[in-house]
Amino acid sequence: MNRRFQAVAIGMLLTLFAPFAGKADSPAERLLALKRPKVIAHRGFSAAAPENTLPAFRLAAVADADLTELDYHHTKDGELVVIHDYTLDRTTSATNVWGRTNLLVVDFTMEQLRVLDAGSWHPTAATETGLSTLAEAMDVIQRDGVTLIERKAGAASNCVELIRRKKLLNHVVVQAFDWKYLEDYRRLEPTQVLGGLGPWGSYRGEKLTDADKWLSKRWIDEAARIGFQAVVWNKQVRREAVEEAHRRGMQVWVYTINDPKLAGELLNLGVDGLISDNPAMIWKVLAERATP
Repeated sequence: MNRRFQAVAIGMLLTLFAPFAGKADSPAERLLALKRPKVIAHRGFSAAAPENTLPAFRLAAVADADLTELDYHHTKDGELVVIHDYTLDRTTSATNVWGRTNLLVVDFTMEQLRVLDAGSWHPTAATETGLSTLAEAMDVIQRDGVTLIERKAGAASNCVELIRRKKLLNHVVVQAFDWKYLEDYRRLEPTQVLGGLGPWGSYRGEKLTDADKWLSKRWIDEAARIGFQAVVWNKQVRREAVEEAHRRGMQVWVYTINDPKLAGELLNLGVDGLISDNPAMIWKVLAERATP
């Protein structure tokens, strides 16, 4: 049996037997074991502070989010930097500083990115705030919570190395739209809690129709094969898909839910987590549902 097959097999077994596991020993595993839906802050508390910045992550902790999601890219010198877009244009002062547009994150070193303001564009920003490395962001989030790391670009080995160095295996959750990246991650770190994001415009060279983009047994089978603990989808989910995921030992988390009515409808389907720019709103929905 080759090493890759072994890693995939281990991941599948972990997923299949997750519901029957005993005591959950790590923060990520304890979150999976919660009987209520998870409240997940999207790019931090991004309704109240600039997305993917330390102020947004601190506010997510104040809102008592179960997980705080962020995105990372690689810089020119190999740092993992927290930012959503492939370019710097939308969420930083780069176009003003350097006088041009379409400025790719990967074309700049972390030292160069340090001069940028990543917050003044946001209507709630009171002061300037800069870009942070993934390590710096985790230092803030992990004081009171669990980081949901979304990879936007780069090899799995870089994230694995950072998490090992910081001794945060399963103190965080890792997710990506690129399931090949997650296969690589599973091979390198067979026990890490992983979430598979979808849907996509195409998958492994196959253009997907609108019907293909709904969460279905096809995607749940693929997620189980790789060894995910959660499938993380948009609102294109139906009850039967949620139930199928549960039968396979996986949870279903849904993004990006900022409408209370939609949040309630998804909770009625049995989803296990809601990712929102406003985690306080999700808590309010959960509280109202619990009130007779």
